Amino acid sequence: MRSIRRILVAVKDPQSKSLPAVAKAAQLAKSLGARLELFHGISTPLYLNPYIPAAAQLDRERQVRARFLEQLESIAAPLRRRHIRVSVAAEWDFPTYEAIVRRAGQIRADLIVAERHAGGHLGASLLRLTDWELLRLSPVPVLLVKTARPYRRPVVLAAVDPGHAFSKPGTLDREILKAGTIVSAALHGTLHAMHAYTAPPLITPPHGIIDADTAAVMEADAAAEAKQRLERALRSTGIGQSHRHLVRRNPIDAIAQTAEKLSPAVVVMGAISRSGLKRLIIGNTAERVLDFLECDVLIVKPQRFHNRVPRARRGALLSLSVTTTMPI
Repeated sequence: MRSIRRILVAVKDPQSKSLPAVAKAAQLAKSLGARLELFHGISTPLYLNPYIPAAAQLDRERQVRARFLEQLESIAAPLRRRHIRVSVAAEWDFPTYEAIVRRAGQIRADLIVAERHAGGHLGASLLRLTDWELLRLSPVPVLLVKTARPYRRPVVLAAVDPGHAFSKPGTLDREILKAGTIVSAALHGTLHAMHAYTAPPLITPPHGIIDADTAAVMEADAAAEAKQRLERALRSTGIGQSHRHLVRRNPIDAIAQTAEKLSPAVVVMGAISRSGLKRLIIGNTAERVLDFLECDVLIVKPQRFHNRVPRARRGALLSLSVTTTMPI
């Protein structure tokens, strides 16, 4: 993860009285000296009426955009008084997650901050919900804000996988740790790191019995190997031993367990995009654990992650509206 110089804040509802994503992005921008852009993707359908002149309908499109820009400016004004550099943008584009990714690419954002949609996500691998798709498609790190509590010297937990389960690239751990270091330093917090591992399966010998001593040795060997992997991954990070956590559980349960123990404000995880049947079978740890965490989640991708979102804006989502009159 490169240094954070530009932050894109996806403002879901510019009229909302509570904007935790904006508040937390402002905290980061103030500390890092970064620029903020408040962005709203206008994805509501624009109804066309064949009996209304095209010029009048185009004027309405401009009026709607101008209204959103005015609302964003009212959010930006108090941030500017805090000496934070803020710009605003509103564009007709859809779907929302693609609009956010496109805008982040246009302004060369180093971080996207978005408020996570409320409610659970049943069948997350099947539903095309904005937060899931943003997490899956964005090459830019995404901070999904789940709570309104401001950051106050927070605990930041980096979940690494030096065992490279599910074919995750080895460089991803470095990206996770760098992101955790940047965020924890900016917020004057504390960085912890964890690694989840599972013991090797106990292969039954020909006589069908594994004695307790042999099982204990196998367990100890698995723990020692996992500890060595974690030590190697954290060698140059400066994270102390008391802030290193080795958990013998599957990654989803291990992250949830460690988060419950430490009460972090942010959990940093890596994600790789999957598609088709492979994605449905394997799933994704970041996606599957997101519902269980009660804190914000920062998702990072490998450096050479391929962005599949088209660069060109789609413009307004048009829908034909025809009024018919029944004969008397």
